[in-house]
Amino acid sequence: MPRRVVGGGREEVALATTVTQYTTVFGSLEQFEKGSIELVSGDAKHYVFSNIYDVASRSKPYEKVVVGKNLEYVQEVIRAEGTSPWYACSHDEFVIDMDGDVTIDFVKLAEPDAVASPDKEGTVLVGGEPVGRKMGRVKLRKGHQSLLPRGAAYRFTAQRPAVLLQQTILGDLSVQKWADICITE
Repeated sequence: MPRRVVGGGREEVALATTVTQYTTVFGSLEQFEKGSIELVSGDAKHYVFSNIYDVASRSKPYEKVVVGKNLEYVQEVIRAEGTSPWYACSHDEFVIDMDGDVTIDFVKLAEPDAVASPDKEGTVLVGGEPVGRKMGRVKLRKGHQSLLPRGAAYRFTAQRPAVLLQQTILGDLSVQKWADICITE
C-alpha cells in the first residue's frame, strides 16, 4: 500500500514492495538437479525439457546428443572424456564449455572439401590424422566458447569428464534420443 512521506516542503510517495529473492545455482556433471517446470498457464503436456548435465552423465564419451533443435540447426551435448577423434565440418560450428577443462587442437586442412564436402551438413569424422598445417590449440574452462571453423579439423581432449554444448547443423553424427532425455510433466 502506498504511503506518503511529507517533509522539507516536498511530498514524496514511497511504495511498499515485496522483493522476491532468487539464487542462481550452476550445475555440473558431478552435481545437478533434473529440474522441473512451473506452469504459469497452459497444459503441462505441451512442454518438454531436459538437463544437459543429466544427458552428459548418461552419454558415451564424444556422443553428440541433440538437446535442442530449430529447423536444421541443433544444440548437442557432448561428454568430453579422454581424446576425441578428429572432426571437421563444411560450415562453422561453435562450442561452449559447460563444465570442466577441455583443450581443442586445430589443423588447417590441406583439402577441406575432400574431408567435409560442401553439400554435407553437420559434423563429420576426419578418419585418422588430418592432413594439413597445425593451427594451434584453445584451452576452455567453464563458460568459455570457441569457434570450430569451416576448413579446419579439430579434436577435444579432457583429462577429467567435462560437458560441452555444441551448435551445429543436424548431421550423421547427431544422436536424437528424445524419449530417453526429455522430462515431461
